[in-house]
Amino acid sequence: MPNVTIARESPLQDEVVRLIEELDRYLGNLYPAESNHLLDLQSLAKPDIRFLVARRSGTVVGCGAMRIDTDGGYGEVKRMFVQPTARGGQIGRRLLERIEDEARAAGLSLLRLETGVYQDEAIALYRKQGFADRGPFGPYGPDPLSLFMEKPL
Repeated sequence: MPNVTIARESPLQDEVVRLIEELDRYLGNLYPAESNHLLDLQSLAKPDIRFLVARRSGTVVGCGAMRIDTDGGYGEVKRMFVQPTARGGQIGRRLLERIEDEARAAGLSLLRLETGVYQDEAIALYRKQGFADRGPFGPYGPDPLSLFMEKPL
């Protein structure tokens, strides 16, 4: 999509804040609070986070982030979301590819993620992009509503 741009931006912009609030409502309707492993807006603005915004014709339509785990030596995909009205245009794939580029630029050779079991579209995207199932990692414990994945870069 030539009118879609993806760039590192602040998560603290009003339009992005509204998108994150939409994501939080979406996830809150799918999972109980104890199964939602969300980074808040202030955490998304920290130096160990690469926060990306997808815009279509200048309007925010998606986001994704990578948290760098310096102790573990991997990047963790966080806050991937494309507004339902913007889906089907490869924006999620492009966000994920850009996150992979950010990980490589940071010298990382592995990406990991946690997603919910009811997010079939996200799971399909991750698998199509080469992520494979694995067990819990880092701060996560077993959760029947969570799926853990990783991809070597």
